[in-house]
Amino acid sequence: MRILIVAATQPEVDPLMQSLGMQKSDEEENLFVTRHTSVANCSVLITGAGMVPTAFALGRHLPHNVYNLIINLGIAGSFDRNIKLGDVLEITQDTQAELGAEDDTRFISIEQLGLGAGIFNPTSSLSHFTKTINPQKATAITVNTVHGNETTITAVTARLNPQLESMEGAAFFYACRELKVPCVQIRAVSNYVEKRNRDNWQIGLAVKNLNTFALDLIKAL
Repeated sequence: MRILIVAATQPEVDPLMQSLGMQKSDEEENLFVTRHTSVANCSVLITGAGMVPTAFALGRHLPHNVYNLIINLGIAGSFDRNIKLGDVLEITQDTQAELGAEDDTRFISIEQLGLGAGIFNPTSSLSHFTKTINPQKATAITVNTVHGNETTITAVTARLNPQLESMEGAAFFYACRELKVPCVQIRAVSNYVEKRNRDNWQIGLAVKNLNTFALDLIKAL
């Protein structure tokens, strides 16, 4: 099967790319493809961080390329302290947390405004493709500004009760839904959502676990 890995930044998936012996594609600057490997027919698309670059990159690439499965890989922050740093999770729902309007202290969602949707689900699931790999499940929000303020963390938790946050997930789901392609989102937790403290982050652990999981998954597909 043809698999596309979608990541915001190359460091998040570099161990996987090295394991698959990937090289830059001749067709696109931010596309990498496998060369002379029997592991999988797999490519990696690096979109850039954030919702707009993610949606643009997918909108440009997918109409001209056919894949059996598209996997969004990346690290994330966790609101849920029951999730351990380094845990790898499959996202079952993602929300564009900032899409809407403010009415003084009240937030009005894009759905309540009648202007569209801000909540998105994957178009497939890992269980549809393999029974041997079954990660934890979680809900997430997608933001332009990652949370690092106690007041805003309390407010978004009360409003949406998210478990994880990233800067791309909901845009990834949206693009795949619009283009009618099967997709899943996998996140590894690098930090808890709290007042910004880089000393508490475990990015190396999250990237290691994410890439180990991804390689095992690709071999199982």
